[in-house]
Amino acid sequence: MRGIRTSISRVVGIAVILATMAILPSCLITYRFNGASIDYTKTQSISIADFPNNAALVNPNLSTNLSEGIRDIYSRQTRLQVLRKGGDLELEGEITDYALTPMAISADNLSAETKLTVTVKVRFTNNKSPEESFEKTYSAYQTFDSSQLLSDVQDELCSQMITEIAESIYNDTVAKW
Repeated sequence: MRGIRTSISRVVGIAVILATMAILPSCLITYRFNGASIDYTKTQSISIADFPNNAALVNPNLSTNLSEGIRDIYSRQTRLQVLRKGGDLELEGEITDYALTPMAISADNLSAETKLTVTVKVRFTNNKSPEESFEKTYSAYQTFDSSQLLSDVQDELCSQMITEIAESIYNDTVAKW
């Protein structure tokens, strides 16, 4: 009797597994860890123009690094062809501000911390779904000890801010978060 129950349990278990395997392929669940929600049958490319630096205070590498940082996130996280112009999606804009602001005041009435801020104005055009197009300003900042020279920390701080801004642009354009 015990042997029959074990055999029946095995057969039922195998039947449940086979039924599950037969049903699952008919369900289409798409989850992407990069968060992109792109219909690649309609949208195959994105053009990302260079972002000129129109800020009063100019970091000579910021324009190139920002433009490449934005291109990089789309190259790594989507199957879109990244172009300089003429894409199904278009990104363009400019760096509008690169500013230093004294923050925390120390006991000797000198600034103990300084905030470096980058502001970028972005125009996004979706040529396949024009209602999704927008113009928006993105900003990121990092603080550093005022005893340090900007030239000593600038590259690292800008890299962090570029990553933050590029991720925000990505999320607003193709991830729809």
